[in-house]
Amino acid sequence: MATVSGRLTTHVLDVASGRPAAGVEVSLWRDGALVASATTNADGRTDAPLLDALEVGEYELRFAVGAYFAASGLASDPPFLGVVPVRFGIADAGAHHHVPLLVAPWSYSTYRGS
Repeated sequence: MATVSGRLTTHVLDVASGRPAAGVEVSLWRDGALVASATTNADGRTDAPLLDALEVGEYELRFAVGAYFAASGLASDPPFLGVVPVRFGIADAGAHHHVPLLVAPWSYSTYRGS
């Protein structure tokens, strides 16, 4: 029987404009070390999962939204939100974990998606 390993995906939605956020730099951290990084595509997603093999533990995604909103002309100087950190735990390393970010220049929310 094959071993099933979970994967981690994300996407970013710009709720101020009502469209996917393209060009957002995303980095994944674990235990203070950079694990993966990517930039969102035209659909607001990374081209590939950030991780294909998860381990139980705590992770942090960092979304560089300040530069994204500065390019759109919506950010203040300095931006209210520069980098949005999302800390989360993985209890089931075999499951798919999807962590989307819904963001505007002044607020954000996240959830565990599917």
